[in-house]
Amino acid sequence: MMDWWQLFVSFFLANVFGYGGGPSSIPLMYQEIVPNHAWMTSSEFSNMLALGNALPGPIATKIAAYVGFQIGGWVGVLIAVGATVVPSIIALIILLNILHKYKQSPVIKGMTLLVQPVIAIMMVLVTWSSLVESTKTIGYLQFFGIAAVAFYLIQKRKIHPAFVIVAGFVYGGIFLS
Repeated sequence: MMDWWQLFVSFFLANVFGYGGGPSSIPLMYQEIVPNHAWMTSSEFSNMLALGNALPGPIATKIAAYVGFQIGGWVGVLIAVGATVVPSIIALIILLNILHKYKQSPVIKGMTLLVQPVIAIMMVLVTWSSLVESTKTIGYLQFFGIAAVAFYLIQKRKIHPAFVIVAGFVYGGIFLS
């Protein structure tokens, strides 16, 4: 019962304060899942994030479903996913009505623009954590080689990131097993 409550509170808070959706809630989920509750290691979180990004749909709900299942089975899935989506549904309905009413207000414009650097730093911290974990596991040379190829394929060749992720899985399965 206590695990279910912690699961609910953790995913509820991560998604209430994850302004901007899934990507900005990932660092908050990481904080709850890894350091706060030790439900996963940093490496396990990075692996789950990589696999979750390769699958269709919002990343926040996939993380919630996976962790929820690990902690509380199918009831855990319902609790974690519910805590992830219900705040957004309620907030969306309320906030869109308010934003629509006051869309020309400098305060509203300032709020939405000036929170972006905070979100950017949160993303940098998760990226840094993933970089550190990956370089420990596969080494700097392989990490930066894979990163350079992924950058080239996504940015220059315009290959969809999902295909690049799948290629990374295949590469890892062949060369790291």
